[in-house]
Amino acid sequence: MTQIRSVHSWCLGVTLQLVLAALLHQGFATVAPPTTAAPHKDPGRPDRGNYHVASTNGTACLLASMGLQLNVTFSSISQNKTLVEVVNLQPNLTKSSGSCDKESASLKLTADGDKTNLTFFFTLNTTSNKYYLSEVSLSATWPDMKAPFSTRNNSLDYLQGTLGHSYMCREEQTLDVTQELSINTFQLQVQPFGLKGGQFGAAEECQLDEDDMLIPIIVGAALAGLVLIVLLAYLIGRKRSHAGYQTI
Repeated sequence: MTQIRSVHSWCLGVTLQLVLAALLHQGFATVAPPTTAAPHKDPGRPDRGNYHVASTNGTACLLASMGLQLNVTFSSISQNKTLVEVVNLQPNLTKSSGSCDKESASLKLTADGDKTNLTFFFTLNTTSNKYYLSEVSLSATWPDMKAPFSTRNNSLDYLQGTLGHSYMCREEQTLDVTQELSINTFQLQVQPFGLKGGQFGAAEECQLDEDDMLIPIIVGAALAGLVLIVLLAYLIGRKRSHAGYQTI
């Protein structure tokens, strides 16, 4: 019986270590580190919007569904210091436009009556048939800004997908664009190339989603292994117990 308790304790310890390792793995699986500056306000989780770009024949050539949250660092007039403004793009107040070519595509989102202009540029590598978000630009004229805001980065490598497939990331992820701009995405699905019938292709999920699915699998496997080992230890202990009462 002492041996059974020892095996049970060892199994429980291994299970806890596996669960802890899985949780730590998820904790470190982030796209980009959070900004160090304190936000001016927290608007909560943004609503998910559906955006598209049409080709010259009127069919959709780019589709995007996502909630977007902008983290913008600018000089404030009212407080006379640098602030981080956290702003949610509201789908009902946002218009989409853009263009589609063989190797490049763009999605421009215009919000608040042209006070906010956010543009995503995608590039397709025709050799590997892989696409990615290569550039993001933002221009904004918000009431508390000392001067119109403008920033751009054309050397990005986010949201990688395969031609004919969509890129999906249900988990919140942060895209660092410049020191003045980062973007939080929520429930994102995008496809800038290879659309058929104006519909998303099969989704390729991001690493964050895969990690989120991995944790219950690891925990379930660990618990199943624990039950199996305890059962085996019980059967072995019972067999030895019966052997001790045999007549000599």
